[in-house]
Amino acid sequence: MKLTLTEEQEMLKKTARDFLADKCSKEFIKQMEESETGYSGELWHEMAELGWIGLAFPGKYGGGDMSFLDLAVLLEEMGRACLPSPFFSTVVLGGLPILDVGSNEQKQEHLPKIIRGEKILTLALTEPGYRNYDASSVTVKAAHDNGSYIISGTKLFVTDAHIADYLLCVAKTKPENGITIFLVDAKDPKIEYTVLETIAGDKLCEVVFDQTAVPEASILGRLNQGWSTVQKTIERAAVGKCCEMVGNIQRVLEMTVDYAKERKQFDRPIGSFQAIQHYCADMATDVDGARFSTYQAAWMLSEELPCTKEIAIAKAWTGKASQRVFALAHQIHGAIGATIEHDLHYYTRRGKAAELAFGDANSYQDVVAKEMGL
Repeated sequence: MKLTLTEEQEMLKKTARDFLADKCSKEFIKQMEESETGYSGELWHEMAELGWIGLAFPGKYGGGDMSFLDLAVLLEEMGRACLPSPFFSTVVLGGLPILDVGSNEQKQEHLPKIIRGEKILTLALTEPGYRNYDASSVTVKAAHDNGSYIISGTKLFVTDAHIADYLLCVAKTKPENGITIFLVDAKDPKIEYTVLETIAGDKLCEVVFDQTAVPEASILGRLNQGWSTVQKTIERAAVGKCCEMVGNIQRVLEMTVDYAKERKQFDRPIGSFQAIQHYCADMATDVDGARFSTYQAAWMLSEELPCTKEIAIAKAWTGKASQRVFALAHQIHGAIGATIEHDLHYYTRRGKAAELAFGDANSYQDVVAKEMGL
């Protein structure tokens, strides 16, 4: 694994940073948090025109023929900017699973529309009482009925469900963990949505399927064999969230160092005190550790190498590291960092949500221990 970005990745990184610095101000983020949709349709289509939505999809569907590692670079910049958009849910949770196991008809129908920014997708997986990311936690059922399936039950914390065109609904179709993924029309009147209040100000929803009928053709992948696809999606999503967290804590580090250079106490910058210097050094160590472990996992995913342990290390380390970075950032900023007028809270709130998404640090520490034979 190379520890430096390619020239093409550096160009992508710079383009994304410049674009988001111009388009994604903190005033814009606040507006999106307070809006009903949580995103700007105009910005979404601009991102499609830049090729971002199709970045990791094959050229034959209109995509950019790039890798998950390239996507990781883009996700880091989105995390740095606190970008509010359905990018993660549409690309990582929706589009890539279709690319993995969708039929030719499903790919031809959905992928070009996703890439052009015409369709928004998301994954409906977690449920009330959901304990672990395993097949036994899925209780929403899909019962076969005269060539269709009837889906009943409630999904919880479904990102962007209220604006989605399609849901990838994970349902139980057979006792003893027979799991199937269905591509469901999100506008079906037999589906109800409630947008939840969250710490990050993002749009997570409760989704209730009330005897929702879907055709057999909506099955994504194989009947009763969908859990392996869900696992792969969770792994990619965990690394994707790590990428966002890396961008997030990198920006927090920069903000904190700048503040330490400017803020004066006892007629000298607080950054001249050894305690503050060591705090910032600890933050930098955590940021780089998170970055290198995350990019190792992203590279291995791109190369389709076995990387269960590396993914778990990245999510466990990045989750714990972000806690430490935020704690020190707030300690150095003092009272100003706790005010709504300061930008720090945007990063802290989003970082906390990302830390818990797709498994927290403790759950991934268990995975690392298991991979070591403990």
